[in-house]
Amino acid sequence: MKILFAASESVPFVKTGGLADVVGALAPVLAREGHDVRVVIPMFSAIPKEWTDRTEHVCDFEVQLGWRRQYCGIESLKKDGVTWYFIDNKYYFGRPYIYGMGGDEYERFGFFCRSVLNMLPLLGFQPEVIHAHDWQSGMIPALLKIQYAHLPFYAKIKTIFTIHNLQYQGIFGIREVQDVLGLGDSLWTDDKLECYGCANFMKAALVYSDLITTVSPSYAEEIQTAYYGERLDGLLRARKSDLFGVLNGIDMEDYDPAKDRRIAANFTPENMSGKAECKRALQESLGLNVQADVPVIGMVGRLSNQKGLDLVDYVIADIMRQNVQLVVLGMGEGRYFNLFSWAEGEYRGSIAARFTMDHNLAHQIYAGADLFLMPSQFEPCGLSQMIAMRYGTLPIVRETGGLRDTVLSYNEENGEGNGFSFFNYNAHDMLHTIERAVSYYHDHPEVWQKLQYRGMTGDYSWNHSAKEYLRLYEKLFEKRKESREEKEDEPNPVVVEIVPEE
Repeated sequence: MKILFAASESVPFVKTGGLADVVGALAPVLAREGHDVRVVIPMFSAIPKEWTDRTEHVCDFEVQLGWRRQYCGIESLKKDGVTWYFIDNKYYFGRPYIYGMGGDEYERFGFFCRSVLNMLPLLGFQPEVIHAHDWQSGMIPALLKIQYAHLPFYAKIKTIFTIHNLQYQGIFGIREVQDVLGLGDSLWTDDKLECYGCANFMKAALVYSDLITTVSPSYAEEIQTAYYGERLDGLLRARKSDLFGVLNGIDMEDYDPAKDRRIAANFTPENMSGKAECKRALQESLGLNVQADVPVIGMVGRLSNQKGLDLVDYVIADIMRQNVQLVVLGMGEGRYFNLFSWAEGEYRGSIAARFTMDHNLAHQIYAGADLFLMPSQFEPCGLSQMIAMRYGTLPIVRETGGLRDTVLSYNEENGEGNGFSFFNYNAHDMLHTIERAVSYYHDHPEVWQKLQYRGMTGDYSWNHSAKEYLRLYEKLFEKRKESREEKEDEPNPVVVEIVPEE
């Protein structure tokens, strides 16, 4: 199959979150299955020079955005069997940030969406499927159906849209988006593009995509409820027959404790001695007290309410009374910067916080920690809990979204499970679960080792998920075949020739 991924980020080029991991890992897996997979992302200034120096200029053209005509260059390189395209425009993507500033996000990513569609004939690449990811590429399915589908080159292209996080939707003023993308007044109704008086890139994709996926089966169910649906639950319920949850995977090569060069010592499920060395190195490097018998709890991710940090804030003193150490890595809201800065001073030698995006340190935390805490308010999939288990670090999670699909709380009756979990979004439920995990660390080493082994030998690869996506791609063409057969079965219209009287 010919498949085009359209996304705003992808490892190893540019990353702000899990979206980049998904795109960068899934595309090569599909390519290894023999498919022609190509990925297009913006050429942000944040992409390291080691990659931009390897790109080749393919073509350039102008993109019409209302009254504007903007330059668009297409740069390309090949890696891991995948062709990667980069949309080059210094005005939109040469800025010192990726998202969220400048007040013209609708124009930046409107330009991106139109450029993706306009480049295809010039590349001579006619994908069977365009797989768009998150709101930044959400206008691609809409523009394709509204403005391009009548052209022979685009007529047979099908679209799938993946929701990575429904909370981020790309909401802007209608007039501004109309001005940029030339979408007429008749399209701004509640059954098409209008959403509570605004333009919404995410809703556009949900209305016009042929199929919709999200990143775990549980999240696919949750977003059809008012609590998790972010005001789009009604639309998602209406399209539930076209909505599928496909669990994300992780890069099993990049996150392999037996080969990882970023960590102090390598280890395997059969020989865990290197993990103790990783723990000691982590404690030393972060200024923690070097104590082999004190459990280290790791947290890696965005510092926000979504990640359940308000629960941690509420009971942090109770957590530290368990004689544990806490390591936090991430960037985000000032409230949590202040919390962990204060806690680092208050519990000197027991808490370390680093407010940065440090891939190497993240690996060291996964390898050196004993427990990994993810008390998320909601979590579409979550990769960190899978990575932690891969390194023999037991997860403590709230049962939501992908966390519920990947972490089964240890059951004393039947011995099943691979971590610890709690259901209610409640600080003391979380605290009780932490206490339970710490008690197993100290008092039940045989159970602890069994859970570590179970976590490290789990299959978190993309192989199963890639097969699910291929099944969905094939489903698109089954639907098209059924539609064509239905039209062929319709009776031919009777043609009456009217002959005018002489």
